[in-house]
Amino acid sequence: MHSQLSPHRAHRVDLPGRYGPVAALRAPAAGVDIGATALLVPGYTGSKEDFAPLLDPIADAGLEVVAIDLPGQYESAGPVAEADYHPGPLGAAVAELVGKLTADGRRVLLLGHSYGGLVCRGAVLAQAPITGLTLLSSGPSELPPGERRLALEQGEPLLREQGVAALYEFTLVRAALNPQWALLPEGLKDFYRSRFGRSTAAGLLGMGDALRTEPDLVAKLARSLRSSGTPCLVVCGELDDAWSAAAQRDMAERLDADFAVLKGVLHSPNTEAPEALLATLLPTWRAWLSA
Repeated sequence: MHSQLSPHRAHRVDLPGRYGPVAALRAPAAGVDIGATALLVPGYTGSKEDFAPLLDPIADAGLEVVAIDLPGQYESAGPVAEADYHPGPLGAAVAELVGKLTADGRRVLLLGHSYGGLVCRGAVLAQAPITGLTLLSSGPSELPPGERRLALEQGEPLLREQGVAALYEFTLVRAALNPQWALLPEGLKDFYRSRFGRSTAAGLLGMGDALRTEPDLVAKLARSLRSSGTPCLVVCGELDDAWSAAAQRDMAERLDADFAVLKGVLHSPNTEAPEALLATLLPTWRAWLSA
């Protein structure tokens, strides 16, 4: 079973960030280094560990790989103001990190999962010097009506009144309705609890607000990518329950981006079907780097 606890060779490091240290998992390229870094950005309530199954295969393909906790997530320091957790400010912080990673001439391939995709869009709009953009299970704007949005709406007052621990207990009640939850190893459940509990309330509130208010900036992103000549790939699961596969296909068309849909996969291909995801990512990235 692939999960956030999948073994890998990456090392836990801290990178400099505008709000303090950015926690990361970093692995050098194995064998011949082709001079590029894959920077992986997680979604709401996520962390660098969400990419654990991808780290070794990406390194084995000759790329350095860096997976981060966004500011305010899990082990990364974050700002105080809720508004600083919207995609624009977080994107600017990621753009600064990209600038540091490219300082020695390395090329950066930027990938954002779910809310991380909105943040990576913000990074591109903040002029992050990237060689390619991958939007994974991410959408054109705010979450559409559905269970995920409803959970944010119901959880916000609880978070404001009783704090992060109370919100996690609320998420457990919802998780218990999914029979797959009972099948998860206890160690993985313990990790989820620890990670959630160490994320900041301001971050959860700010990201949660953005997931209900983010405008459609696809046309603006398309202009930015076109002017810089930066290629883009949109990838999602066939059964994505956040933004539909149809909505992500439409976004890809508007971006003039490549599009791939993974059969039978939900919202997190990085842990649900990493082999299928890598079979799309790696050839695409190699083509970008050799262009």
